[in-house]
Amino acid sequence: MTCWDTVQAYWLRSLGFGENALPITNISLCDQFVLIGSGMLWNLYFGLLALSLGFVFAVGLAMAKASRHKWIRKPAGWYIFIFRGSPLFIQFFLVYFFITTVLRGSVDVFGLFTLPTAWLANAWAGAALTLFLNTSAYSAEIFYGALMTVPKGDLEAADAYGITGRDRFFRIEWPTMLRLGWPAYTNEAIFLFHATTLVFFSGFPAFQQRGDALYYANYFADKTFNPFVPYPIVAFYFILLTLTLIGIFGLVNSRLNRHLPSHQKKRIRLRPQLIR
Repeated sequence: MTCWDTVQAYWLRSLGFGENALPITNISLCDQFVLIGSGMLWNLYFGLLALSLGFVFAVGLAMAKASRHKWIRKPAGWYIFIFRGSPLFIQFFLVYFFITTVLRGSVDVFGLFTLPTAWLANAWAGAALTLFLNTSAYSAEIFYGALMTVPKGDLEAADAYGITGRDRFFRIEWPTMLRLGWPAYTNEAIFLFHATTLVFFSGFPAFQQRGDALYYANYFADKTFNPFVPYPIVAFYFILLTLTLIGIFGLVNSRLNRHLPSHQKKRIRLRPQLIR
C-alpha cells in the first residue's frame, strides 16, 4: 500500500469512515502520520467546542464577578476559584463518575418533567463538558481582570456624553476588555488544546474505539515497541496547531487594536527563549 493509499484509507478513520482494521505488521512512518493526524480531528473537536462555548460563558462569569450584587458576585467567584484551584485531571475523573452514575439515564426536574441526560455519558460529550467548565473559569478570570482595568477616563467620557447602561458596555467596556485581555486569552486557548490530550487518560474511552491522537500514538508504541516515533509525531501536530492558533489570534488582536497608532500596538508573536 502506497502512502497515498494509506491517506485515502485512514485519514477519516477516527470519524468512522474508511478502513476499519488498524495496521498490525509492517507499520510504516506514513501509517503513523496519517492515523495520528486522523485522531487529531477529535482533539480539534474537543478544543473548538470547549473554546467557543467557554468564551460566551466566561464573559458572563466575568460580568457576574464584577457585579455589585453579592448574590451574583459570590457564586461566580466560587465557581472560578474551584475550577482554577483544582487539577484538570481530577476534574475529568469527577465529571466522568458524575455523568456515569447520576446522569446515566434521565433526571427528574422537581417532578415537573424528565430531562434525558444519557447522551452526556458519551466520551465526546463528557470530555468536552469538562474542558468547557475548566476553560470558562480561567477565561472568566482573564476577562474579569481586563474589565477591572478599563481606563476610568473612558468611562467618565462615556458618562459625559450620556452613554450609559447597555450602550456603555457594548461600545466602551466590551471592546476594551477584549483588547486588554486578548493576549492572555491566547495563552489560555493554547493551553486548552494541549489539555485535550488528557482526554485519553481521564477514563473517557474513545468514541466507538476510534480514538484521538494519543490513542493512535499509544497503539503504535505498543505494536512497534518504539515510543520515539509516534509520540514526537503527536508533538509535531500540536506544534503546528499552536502556530496556527498564534496566527489566528494574532489577526484578531490586530483587528481589536486597529484604532491605535502603530507604535502602541502590541503584536502577538512567537518568541522562543533559547538562551536564559
